[in-house]
Amino acid sequence: MSFLNSILSAPTQVQNSQDAIVSGGGLSHNGKFSYGYASSPGKRSSMEDFYDTRIDGVNGEIVGLFGVFDGHGGARAAEYVKKNLFSNLISHPKFISDTKSAISDAYNHTDSEFLKSENNQNKDAGSTASTAILVGDRLLVANVGDSRAVICRGGNAIAVSRDHKPDQTDERQRIEEAGGFVMWAGTWRVGGVLAVSRAFGDRLLKQYVVADPEIQEEKVDKSLEFLILASDGLWDVVSNEEAVTMIKPIEDAEESAKRLMQEAYGRGSADNITCVVVRFLTHHGTSTHSSSGGNNGTAHGTSGGNHGPSHGNSGGSHGPSHGTSGGNHGPSHGTSGGNHGTSHGSSGGNLGPSHGSSGVSHGTSHGSSGGNLGPSHGSSGVSHGTSHGNSGGIHGPSHGSSGGNHVTSSHGSSGGNHGPSSHGSSGGGNKNLPNAGYK
Repeated sequence: MSFLNSILSAPTQVQNSQDAIVSGGGLSHNGKFSYGYASSPGKRSSMEDFYDTRIDGVNGEIVGLFGVFDGHGGARAAEYVKKNLFSNLISHPKFISDTKSAISDAYNHTDSEFLKSENNQNKDAGSTASTAILVGDRLLVANVGDSRAVICRGGNAIAVSRDHKPDQTDERQRIEEAGGFVMWAGTWRVGGVLAVSRAFGDRLLKQYVVADPEIQEEKVDKSLEFLILASDGLWDVVSNEEAVTMIKPIEDAEESAKRLMQEAYGRGSADNITCVVVRFLTHHGTSTHSSSGGNNGTAHGTSGGNHGPSHGNSGGSHGPSHGTSGGNHGPSHGTSGGNHGTSHGSSGGNLGPSHGSSGVSHGTSHGSSGGNLGPSHGSSGVSHGTSHGNSGGIHGPSHGSSGGNHVTSSHGSSGGNHGPSSHGSSGGGNKNLPNAGYK
């Protein structure tokens, strides 16, 4: 395990019981995405679904790796892919520089290694794999088989993988050109046996059933809301659109995955059911446009701690804040300040308790100002000079309710500014059929 991975939050929970309903989730260390998973044998007596959720560090990049692996002919292939696919991928020398070729290589290498390990097995096992890899603002979805990936972008459900079925024109052509055939046996099947046209394992059909992934890339931006990866235990009974609509209002990724799993079971899904949900958290950065941010104490009002432009009621309280406050290091456009103590009103730059509109107070202020170092023209308190108006901490003339300005005068309610004056309200801041042992 890399050093970076060792410090990241939310380690993957271990799927230690095939017959147990399991769920879990976590948040990326950089706060850019959260994830959740839920897995159940459903109405099956055995469990052949597996999943993997990882956050790792590769060459300084925080990487998210998510996969659903649906086994057939037994669980061996799916379990092997779970344990080895992502490790093979992130150790590929071109993982960062040519991620798509690294994914293709890792899929085929993992398939080859699994087939070598199966030489002494009498039964032929296989597995699908639907995976999503997050690298920076890139989302790469790679798919083999009929597990599926669906995204919600701009409120719309969009499939970002296709189910690999033998009756698809190009898949049937590829199989027949390789000397195979597709026939109907309850459903369309490769060689009359297997109901998927691509998979890991399936040694006896390997000439026709390949593990070459189809890869689709999506940009992670503000329109990309979330991703669903799931085995066909979900998709057999829930449409893409229904799945997206169902979990759109559920912010918690684990609860979203559980909701999908429960719905599939309730609708009579006859298969194992595994769902992974990844939610993209795009509202982060150095500027804020809403009422929040950066408190070092308890805040009961609109507060924050911006070091750049602020366009909402925000600030940077270091103690309890009960009103609009802040501590701007750049332009401010509203009521703001920089509290280091308790503030109960609109205030700025207080170093002690303030109970009114004040700025740069070094003692208790019970009126509309405090700490003036130059002339003011309204009512004020604890002044170091003559005070005659609603102002505080002014180092130059003040003509309104303000405090702590170090440059030009202020014409709005503000305080503790270290940049231009303030004029508004803000602050600094499977698949086995009966009697068929195969998918």
